[in-house]
Amino acid sequence: MAFHLILISTLILFLTAYKLYQRLRFKLPPGPRPWPVVGNLYDIKPVRFRCFAEWGQAYGPIISVWFGSKLAVVVSTSALAKEVLKEHDQQLADRHRSRVSAKFSKNGKNLIWADYGPYYVKVRKVCTLELFTAKSLEALRPIREDEVMAMVESIFKDCTDPENKGKSLSVRSYLGAVALNNITRLVLGKRFTNEEGVIDEQGMEFRGIVTNGSKLAAGLNLGDFVPWLQWMYPSLEEEYLKHCARRDRLAKAIIEEHKLKLKHGVGTKQHFVDALLNAQDQYELSDDTLIGLLWDMITAGMDTTAVSVEWAMAEIIKNPRVQQKAQEELDRVVGSDRVVNETDFANLPYLQHVAKEAMRLHPPTPLMLPHRASSHVKIGSYDIPKDCIVYVNVWAVGRDPAVWKDPHEFRPERFLEEDVDMKGHDYRLLPFGAGRRICPGTQLGINLVTSMLGHLLHQFTWNTPAGMKPNEIDMAETPGTVTYMRTPLQAVATPRLPSHLYKRVAV
Repeated sequence: MAFHLILISTLILFLTAYKLYQRLRFKLPPGPRPWPVVGNLYDIKPVRFRCFAEWGQAYGPIISVWFGSKLAVVVSTSALAKEVLKEHDQQLADRHRSRVSAKFSKNGKNLIWADYGPYYVKVRKVCTLELFTAKSLEALRPIREDEVMAMVESIFKDCTDPENKGKSLSVRSYLGAVALNNITRLVLGKRFTNEEGVIDEQGMEFRGIVTNGSKLAAGLNLGDFVPWLQWMYPSLEEEYLKHCARRDRLAKAIIEEHKLKLKHGVGTKQHFVDALLNAQDQYELSDDTLIGLLWDMITAGMDTTAVSVEWAMAEIIKNPRVQQKAQEELDRVVGSDRVVNETDFANLPYLQHVAKEAMRLHPPTPLMLPHRASSHVKIGSYDIPKDCIVYVNVWAVGRDPAVWKDPHEFRPERFLEEDVDMKGHDYRLLPFGAGRRICPGTQLGINLVTSMLGHLLHQFTWNTPAGMKPNEIDMAETPGTVTYMRTPLQAVATPRLPSHLYKRVAV
C-alpha cells in the first residue's frame, strides 16, 4: 500500500514539475488553472465548443487547456484560424489520435486520422482523382436526387394522412433516412431500406455499427490523456476491439460482393467502393486502407448532412420571413409544375445563402477534428510546443462579433451584401475546414444540404406544432464531435405543390 502511495506521489510530482518546466520554457497561451494529473478534464463542460468559447471570453482568443498531462490549444478567431490552417498549415497538419480513433483507424490507415506525409498525400489523391471529381459527382446526381425525393414522398404521405391532420412530424427521422440511404448508395452501391421504409438485416447491422461508433468516439476518459491510468479502463479496450472487428466484417462482406460483380462485369464502376477497387492496384492500397476510406466517407458524410439540414430547418421555422423569401425565389425560378433539382442552384442564390448561414451558426463539427503540432511553432505570439493538440473552434469563429455584424442573428442576406466563401478560402466561415486537411467531399456536402433544403422549402410550408411559438424551439446542442439539436425538431408540414409532384420515380 505504502509503495503504491509513493509511486502515485512520485508520478504527480513528476507531472507537476513537467508542466512547470513547459510553462517556464515556453510562452504558453493563458487558460484555466489545471489540477494535478487530471488537468482541466473535470472542468470541461459536456458541450466542449461552448465551454472553450466561454473560456476564450475570459482568457483571450487563444487558450491553453490541459487534457490530463496533454496540452491542447484552442483558437477562436478567423485571424488565428488562418495562422493555424494556412500560415503554419504544414507544421500543424498531423492528427492527434485518441485511443478510440487510433483503434478505429488502425493507427491512421485512412484519410481522416492519417498524419500528414506521403501516405496521406497518396490517399487524398485517390479521393480527389477517383471519388470527388466533378464528373463523378455529376454521374451520381440522379441517386442524390432520388433519395431526396424519397424523403419528400414519405413526408407527403405522413402529413396528408387523415389521422395525422395537424400533427407535427419528427423532422430528424426523415433527414436521417435520406442521409443513410444516400451515403450507402453513393459509397457502397446499396440501399438498405425498401420501398416501405423497412431496413434489411445488413442495414440494421450497418446502422448499429455507425451508432455504436459515434457513442464510443464521443467519450472523454482519463486513460486517453494519462497513459499510465489506462489500466483503469480495461472494458473500453475490449469494446474498441469488438467494434473494429464488427465493422471490418461488414466492410469485407460488401467489398467481396463488389469484387464478384466487377469480376463478372456487372459493377457500375460509379460507386465509391467500385472506384476504390479499380484504383487499388494502381495506388497500391492495402485492404485496411480500403476499409478505412470507405468508413471515412460514411462517417463524414452521413451524420453531418442530417445535422446541417435539421439546424437549418429549425432556424427557418424560427424565422418565417426567411422561409417566405426562399419560397418566393423557388416559385419564381422553378415554378409549381416541376420540382427543384441541382442544376437550378446557380439561379437560387438566396437558397444557397440560407444553407451557408445555417452552417455559419451551426457547423456540424464545431471544433473540427484535432490537429497535432509536428514541430514547435508560434501562433498569435504564443508558443505551440511539438505534439501539442490544436483545435479551431469553428463555432466561435462563425459568431465572432469582430467580423460578423449581429453574429447571433439568422440573416442569409448578409451573404448578398458580401460574398463569403465556405470552401476553405475565407477563414471567417469554415464548416468544412481549410488547408491540407479540408474535407475532400466539400462540394458533395454542399450539394446535398442545398438539395434537401430546396425540396423541403419548395414542396412544403413549415410551422411549429400547435401551441408552440417559433422562439420556443430548443436550440441547445448535444455533446459530441458532431453536434445534433438536443431536442429533435418537431414541425407541421403543409404541401404547397400539385400532388403528382410528390411521387418518387426510383432510380
